Amino acid sequence: MSYLISIEELVEKLSNNPEIVIVDARYQLNNPEAGREAYDQSHLPGAVYFDLEQDLSGTPGEHGGNHPLPNVEVFAEKLGKAGIDQDTPVIVYDKGNDMFAPRFWWNLYFMGHNQVYILEGGFDAWMEEGLSVTKEVPHKKTRAFKPKPRLDEIVDIERIKENIQSKTAILVDSRSYDRYLGQTEPLYKKAGHIPGAKNYFWSDVLDQNGNWKRKEELDKHFSKLDKTKEIIVSCGSGVSATPNIIALKMAGFQNVKLYPGSYSDWISYEENEVETKDETND
Repeated sequence: MSYLISIEELVEKLSNNPEIVIVDARYQLNNPEAGREAYDQSHLPGAVYFDLEQDLSGTPGEHGGNHPLPNVEVFAEKLGKAGIDQDTPVIVYDKGNDMFAPRFWWNLYFMGHNQVYILEGGFDAWMEEGLSVTKEVPHKKTRAFKPKPRLDEIVDIERIKENIQSKTAILVDSRSYDRYLGQTEPLYKKAGHIPGAKNYFWSDVLDQNGNWKRKEELDKHFSKLDKTKEIIVSCGSGVSATPNIIALKMAGFQNVKLYPGSYSDWISYEENEVETKDETND
């Protein structure tokens, strides 16, 4: 299965298939309004906007993490209003190769959709090619999205606790190394990581030029992970885990799951311990 699409491929597809829906998923964690403002200023022609917090996440509670998955029916209705049903080809883009388009990709994949692709290089690459942008907000014909959630693609905190004992799965922490070690923590009250987690910083699936690595490079990057095992991917709140999930799938891993609540869910329970040593090579 292909997960990425180049600008050249998108331009060609748009000329042949007017049913394609383009999604703008730009966002900034430190400025929640910035993505929508960027969209209002200019976006790819025909693109609709999906906001990380308003559309791609549910309302945070005491537990469940900072970006819990949205209600399936609510999200399905939003997709339908954007002209997306389960058969609509969808292309999603970020500012560059960031974590928010992958989060949209994963949300749609979780809903049972099979034709969603990430635009390589995102909005910045589109602009570098000198292609047209617009401020016009499209009016899409409403469709009925019939969700078939892939519930076997997620795990909850009970599975994480059980796995600390059984070690039947490999837990991946997608945050930066210093956050993994608890040397810094800009978002949460506790620093460190879930015991047993191995650190694979999400942006390391990109090369030195910021482009997605290809299968051979990703095979090397994940070479210490066992392809026969279940891989559970986490991060802070289920967002930066998603580029790692896509990269693992590109590398041929078959059993890759998301812990949506991730570290922010784990530490919402006072009794849960955190670790600060590097366990990546254990």
